[in-house]
Amino acid sequence: MAGERLVAVPWTNVYGLARSLVALGTAGTLAFSSVDTLFRPVAVAGDFPSCSGATSVAVFCLADGDRTGLGWTKWLCVLVLLVVASGWRPRFTALPHAYVNYSVFAGIAISDGGDQIALILSMLFLFPALGDPRRWHWQAPPLQIDSPARRIWGFTGASGLVMVRLQMSFVYFNACVAKLPHAEWYDGTAMWYWSTNSSFGAPPWLDPMVRPVVSFSWGVALMTWVPLFIEIALAAALLLPQRLRYTVMSAGLLFHFSIGMMMGLWSFALAMAGGLVVLCLPAGAAITRRRTKLPPDPHADPTPPSVEHSEARASGVSS
Repeated sequence: MAGERLVAVPWTNVYGLARSLVALGTAGTLAFSSVDTLFRPVAVAGDFPSCSGATSVAVFCLADGDRTGLGWTKWLCVLVLLVVASGWRPRFTALPHAYVNYSVFAGIAISDGGDQIALILSMLFLFPALGDPRRWHWQAPPLQIDSPARRIWGFTGASGLVMVRLQMSFVYFNACVAKLPHAEWYDGTAMWYWSTNSSFGAPPWLDPMVRPVVSFSWGVALMTWVPLFIEIALAAALLLPQRLRYTVMSAGLLFHFSIGMMMGLWSFALAMAGGLVVLCLPAGAAITRRRTKLPPDPHADPTPPSVEHSEARASGVSS
């Protein structure tokens, strides 16, 4: 019974949305990068894909260095990730999702940090996904969880999502604190160096808007310090009231969208956005469409309906 549940049912479209965002980020890396960009020699690190030790089980090692084989394998991985993002049968796609992300993290030469967080999240999503009974991860969770096996899977899935939230809190805490010992971050000039960097700076179409901001002392200071405040607020999100979590979630999503726009790190932005919605939305919550309130019917029976037959009030996020 719902009243006897000790943990929230994990199988909602919130964790489904997170899975889709993470999968789309990795799919984008593979789809929009050529084989020669993904798999090439790297100074000190050697050739990619690396197929020694634990990395030998990665899917790209099956191509044995053949460029055509690597191309076909790449597109096969994109197909798997798009199926994951569609939400079809989470219990069947969970392991392929984690395996593809491991293969990408271990096998490509252009890892940007997004591949690492995508791997971690896809591994933690195994806990709810392997017990997910739904056909699509966009569907409402089951109303009854009566069997002992289903309860165990529910508890396991909820535990996995708790680990996602703790992982994201740690990532944001480390992201903020690790910057503080560097003079450029506490004196407010770091974003000038990043924005003018030839590799990570603003693209040509955005540079005319960014350059005047970072050339002004308070402009570059705000661009440097605001991300630190957002990161530490997200690190503490689990300690905040839920109404404030919505605010910091919005700030975090805008922050990662800005990183994608300015630095082109879209796989990183999407992976972090996936973890962010799990971190900030209530446990067991579901995203619902807000309904328009209809005007009262003058001919309707004024007697209020019973509780059993009343309709639940629509909201942006329900739990």
